Amino acid sequence: MKPAQGEICPGRARADCWILASGSPRRRELLGLTGWQFHVRVVGVDEASIRGEAPEAYVRRVAAAKAQTAASLHLETTLILAADTIVVDDDRLLGKPADASEAMAMLMALRGRTHRVLTALVWIVPGRQSPLVEVCETEVPMRTYSEAQVRRYVESGSPFDKAGGYGIQDAGFQPVDIKALEGCFANVMGLPLCHLTRGMRALGNEPPEDVPMQCQAHTAYDCKVSERILKGAER
Repeated sequence: MKPAQGEICPGRARADCWILASGSPRRRELLGLTGWQFHVRVVGVDEASIRGEAPEAYVRRVAAAKAQTAASLHLETTLILAADTIVVDDDRLLGKPADASEAMAMLMALRGRTHRVLTALVWIVPGRQSPLVEVCETEVPMRTYSEAQVRRYVESGSPFDKAGGYGIQDAGFQPVDIKALEGCFANVMGLPLCHLTRGMRALGNEPPEDVPMQCQAHTAYDCKVSERILKGAER
């Protein structure tokens, strides 16, 4: 049977055919470690924050909007996953910098301090009345890097598609003090894999790969929280 227009996985929803509603190459990279087969559906939504909106409310709302937009594209029989990540510096929400000046300002403000990164994962599941939501929060200690290092990093163009203007995985700049980091590395990249696994298991889908092992090998990070997350004892 030929799929309907916009329908990537015809027929009933199944674990080997689902949608990642994201254009992030880092999310695709991380999701690829799990062994699950998926298709990418890039969707556009308004990511502007609402005045007075709490960080968790923001990421939940934007991730849900992405999932719902993908679900509206004739994908009624397909499991859909969307995510949104935000950097929180005190009470400020830091999204993707609009230009070099904003990237410089963000990175200099974060230098030598600890901030939070929140990611919301939202699943829309055929036959389920309400979306499934997981939220991960990581405290991120930053190095005391120099202004010259920041300037070179900004000139490379790397900050502009990343919340907070940096990538934890960017080895050339190394913005994060990895030795002091205790939470989820993958969350700071944009897709907390153990939270993803926890959510998928709640939907009856076991990952084909050992996700914590694959994640730690890929990121070269000795994670201390994966077991607690998978047991539901860690946010």
